[in-house]
Amino acid sequence: MTEWKDGIAKMALPTPFPVGDVNVYLLKGERLTLVDAGPKTKKAWELLTSQLRELDLRPEDIEQVILTHDHPDHAGLLDFFPDSMEVYGHPLNERWIHPTEDFLQEFITFFSSFFLKCGVPEEYLTALTDLKQMLKYSCSRSLTGALLEKMTPPGLPEWQVIETPGHAQSQIALFREKDGILIGGDVVLAHVSPNPLLEPPVPGESARPKPLLQHNHSLQKLLSYPIQKVYTGHGKEIDQLAELIEQRLITQHDRAMKVNQFLKESELTVFEICRRLFPSAYQNQLFLTLSETIGQLDYLASIGEIMRKDTQPVLFHAK
Repeated sequence: MTEWKDGIAKMALPTPFPVGDVNVYLLKGERLTLVDAGPKTKKAWELLTSQLRELDLRPEDIEQVILTHDHPDHAGLLDFFPDSMEVYGHPLNERWIHPTEDFLQEFITFFSSFFLKCGVPEEYLTALTDLKQMLKYSCSRSLTGALLEKMTPPGLPEWQVIETPGHAQSQIALFREKDGILIGGDVVLAHVSPNPLLEPPVPGESARPKPLLQHNHSLQKLLSYPIQKVYTGHGKEIDQLAELIEQRLITQHDRAMKVNQFLKESELTVFEICRRLFPSAYQNQLFLTLSETIGQLDYLASIGEIMRKDTQPVLFHAK
């Protein structure tokens, strides 16, 4: 049964992705606000409508949507709302929630080259087509306005924005200081560590982002806030945030040192490391597993443990 608690109503919507249900949240305020929207499927819309009905509400009662980030399971259902619906989020949502043909071509061009540098065999480049297919569950909407660090969202005077990039370049969280509640999106989840997903360079930059380093920084940043409870993008709430973050950072470091051990034994490409880390999953989830592998290499480079040779493909080795 959907119900209000502390001015927040949690609703779980089905997704077509392995992650399972996504959580979206209604917030009471000067404007009735939906945080995240679910994937663009009829089933998700039906479930959203039925849960709103349990609160004696209809979709048209929602006055604005705030996106924690641009991924299709969080943004796609925007296409089911009227064009007049106001949508707010980080500016880096825009190229993903309103993708142009130029951007899609930029995406394919960047990753085709990047995968070859990683030593990915050509037969695996079909993974890029699969990624483009995933966007069919996303939307074609534009932001009404931008939300940046420490801003107060329209109609929500008790909440402030915290930028938390890593899992997505566009990711933000909403923090309410009076009771320490965080609407966290996918910055931290109770049951699994969010994947630090690779993206092309952001507009105006030539270098790709380093999402695992960003993710680690975002987790450490959250420790500076008096957070008592995290409402997450998937799964259950988190009440012991500091302990979970400490555990996640240790686990991530240990995985990186496993990669470092590989590289003490021989020079390897990213793809060769990926296959060792994920011997079963890499074939069906190449983009996710490559993102994780690159993240560990970025981390090892940041602490001075490894070096790279700019061959084709690129080779890594321990110092």
